Amino acid sequence: MANEELRWMSAGDLARRIRSGELSAREALQAHWDRIDALNPAINAVIYEDREMAWADAERADARQAAGETLGPLHGVPMTNKDSNDTAGMPNTWGSPLLQHVVPKRDSLIVGRLRAAGAIMTGKNNVPEFAAGAHTFNEVFGTTGNPYDPTRSAGGSSGGAAAAIAAGIQPVGDGSDMGGSLRIPAAFCNVLGLRPSLGRVPGPGANSWMWLGRTGPMAREVSDLALMMNAISGPDPSVPTSIQESDVDFRVGLRRGVAGLRIGWSPDVGLGMPMDPEVVAVAERALAVFADAGAIVEEASPDIAEADEVFRQTRAFDYEFGWGELVRSNPDRVKPEVIENVEVGARQTAADLHELTRARTRLEQRTREYFDRYDLWITPTAQVLPFPGEQRWPTEIAGHRMGDYLDWMRSVCVVSAMSVPALSVPAGFSKSGLPVGIQLVAPQGADALLLRAAHAYEERTRWAQMHPRL
Repeated sequence: MANEELRWMSAGDLARRIRSGELSAREALQAHWDRIDALNPAINAVIYEDREMAWADAERADARQAAGETLGPLHGVPMTNKDSNDTAGMPNTWGSPLLQHVVPKRDSLIVGRLRAAGAIMTGKNNVPEFAAGAHTFNEVFGTTGNPYDPTRSAGGSSGGAAAAIAAGIQPVGDGSDMGGSLRIPAAFCNVLGLRPSLGRVPGPGANSWMWLGRTGPMAREVSDLALMMNAISGPDPSVPTSIQESDVDFRVGLRRGVAGLRIGWSPDVGLGMPMDPEVVAVAERALAVFADAGAIVEEASPDIAEADEVFRQTRAFDYEFGWGELVRSNPDRVKPEVIENVEVGARQTAADLHELTRARTRLEQRTREYFDRYDLWITPTAQVLPFPGEQRWPTEIAGHRMGDYLDWMRSVCVVSAMSVPALSVPAGFSKSGLPVGIQLVAPQGADALLLRAAHAYEERTRWAQMHPRL
């Protein structure tokens, strides 16, 4: 089978052909490596490979197929993992020179579940230092370029995964999202990135009650997102926030459409955020697709005035809790944005945390009230188009100065603070050919509704089939 045919094949089709014997896992793996060799020098998405271990896993996968064993839904599908999700036997650096020596002995939950579903882990993809910020660059591995223009940002922090998927190196990937780390790179690279509901894909760790950060899937097709969610979702006894639902099939109901759904739309996320006018224009054209499909679309925003503060204070607490000791011990080897987050967390008082809890409770109540009236909320995903890769972050949007590295990505950060699932979907391109995404937001637990709406939109647009010309 030609490499180019395999390059754009969905994970579902690829796994089916391997399970049937039409294609071997070793052939799929070799094609994956050929694409890395040909394309990765231009975009720097993949930063580590273990070809020997992956080949051995592919040989075992083919032996299991030949023996007629029961095979998983991702059997033989090769993929690199995000360099902040532990993959046993591979470095897990988080893009930091302080962590280059870290080689986990066990998979993280999301990687372990993908492996159990039959996926073959081949290496790691790039992230910003400590996965902080929505632009993928670090001093260890450099900057990841956008497949649609390698001089531009691929977004972050799951930028390496998004670039690899958009370039056709792999069909799906694992990511994580605290402040838009699945959604911004998906929008910048013309793929899909799903931030699941709290507890849908549990995240075991030192703080089992952490709620802001999530792990989730990326793909080029909604059906592959559903396939990934089938593999990675489900409760874990070590995580008390786990949703207690097992064996949910996210493929069921994908074709139910959006007729009759009430959808609110906010061009400025309801907070008067500065937006690139071209981003808003592309997003507004996308709204007509939902209306034509039978949805009721009107401009309406939830009251999320406290979302910025909830996000920033919770993020600071989480960064101080997770990285405080390491950062304070090595202040000259950590980027300033991370130091700033940790310092804010270290200054938090009991009164600050009390007020944070009250504000989060009020935000949750107002979010729930909004979704009592609307099934979905749509906004632009990113406030800007993919920007030059040499910039640390955009300092100005539509004539407005940005105060810090979080200001330019408020459109996704405030949705994170709402503690609801969100999905970035390809919405089209700028006049210069750069991707734009829209963000679909649903109430807690409504991940399947997001996939259903995205599928209806995908069938009418097929933007993700507009591949880059690397």
